[in-house]
Amino acid sequence: MIKLLSRIVVGATALFLLLQLVPYGRNHNNPPVIQEPQWGSTQAQQIARQACYDCHSNETAWPWYTNIAPMSWLIQRDVEEGRIHLNFSEWGMGDHEDHDLGEAIREGEMPPRQYTLIHPEARLDAARREILLDGLPADIGSNQGESGTIDHHKPRQQMIESAAPFDWRAMNMVLGLV
Repeated sequence: MIKLLSRIVVGATALFLLLQLVPYGRNHNNPPVIQEPQWGSTQAQQIARQACYDCHSNETAWPWYTNIAPMSWLIQRDVEEGRIHLNFSEWGMGDHEDHDLGEAIREGEMPPRQYTLIHPEARLDAARREILLDGLPADIGSNQGESGTIDHHKPRQQMIESAAPFDWRAMNMVLGLV
C-alpha cells in the first residue's frame, strides 16, 4: 500500500512539473490604458478598481500564483474574456462598454464568487454595491452601431484573434499523449 501511495505521489508531482512547461497563461503584459470612463463618484471608481479592474481593465495585478499551471491557465482565460466583454481601460472606443453591467452587479453575478474567495476586498456588500451602481459611467450601453443595436461580435472576434492561443499539441506532447 505504501509503495502504491508513493508511486501516486511521484506521478502527481511529475505531472505537476510537466504542466509547468505548457506555454499558456504566463503572458502578463498589460496593454496600455487608452481612456478610462468618467465615474459618477471617486468612491465608485475606487470600488470598481478593487472589484472589477483585475479582469476588466488593462491594469491587471498578476500575483505569484498566476505563474503556476493550471491556475495560470484559468486566470489568463478569465482576464482575456473579461477584457472582451468590458474593458475600463479602453472606454469610449465603442466596443467594450457592456450594457448589462448594472444588472450583473445588481444580481450579484459580478464580481464572481471564485474571484472574491481569494480577493476579499472585492466583495460587494449592499452599501458598496449601491455606491458602485450609482456611480457607474453614464455612457454604459452607448456603443450602438448604425442600426441602433449593440454590436459586440466584431470587437470580440478581434480580441479572440489577438489573444495568445492555447497550444493543445504542445500540452499533449508534454503529457505524452502524442
